[in-house]
Amino acid sequence: MTVSLPLPAQQADSARVAPQPVIAASDFEYLGAAGVATVAVAPFDARIAAFMQTHGQHDRTLQRLSHVVEAVAVPGAFIIGGGLYIGGKLGGDDRMADLGLHGTEALVIANVVTSVVKFTTGRARPYVDRTRPHDFAFMRGLQSEDYRSFPSGHAVTAFAAAAAVTEETRRWWPHSTWYVGPLLYGGATLVGAARMYNDKHWASDVVMGAAIGIFTGRRVVRWQHSHDGNKLDRWLLGVSIGPEGGGHVVRIILLPVH
Repeated sequence: MTVSLPLPAQQADSARVAPQPVIAASDFEYLGAAGVATVAVAPFDARIAAFMQTHGQHDRTLQRLSHVVEAVAVPGAFIIGGGLYIGGKLGGDDRMADLGLHGTEALVIANVVTSVVKFTTGRARPYVDRTRPHDFAFMRGLQSEDYRSFPSGHAVTAFAAAAAVTEETRRWWPHSTWYVGPLLYGGATLVGAARMYNDKHWASDVVMGAAIGIFTGRRVVRWQHSHDGNKLDRWLLGVSIGPEGGGHVVRIILLPVH
């Protein structure tokens, strides 16, 4: 079934840029640096975990705040992204729609990659045994949630959202980056801290999660804006946009549920 929603015609507000590859040569340098940072933090995993579990654990306000921060990331980021996309399309706001669509795409892609790594590495979470931060086992992540510590999915989600939003707003308001970036990345850092506070992740899980999130958020936005009319948007969300009656129409393809 197809539902058509008329929207006012709008012109794209971003200039065309040269098409970018999915992976650029400079990305390998970034990924290498992320790996080095993760390895550098790993020796301190047990010490950081012990500190987190012996400081502030009896503070009910801090406990509640940590859970709120986690919820803002998951499922909050997905809800916010989807809401921005739908709201932007219904209201004829292309910027809002871009923000929601590309942010959601970044979240989906980043979490798919993260899930594969989690299942493959099979790292035990801190609450399993806080004295064994290097407890990895190939494909053990398929067995139980207890062995899906590396990397932090919440950190991936929070930093992917921060990177995507910062990258999108940089295109509209270049001078806003100095306060939008620190605000969003600061919030994402709090998400990572909350996961360590709640004994769900090691510090190195959070570092690698942040690296994956930032990489994916920035790369998705840049790739999408350098490939106008690509099929990925329509494939992921089942939406096509075309001119009709002097305006634009959003066609939402509703697939049957079996």
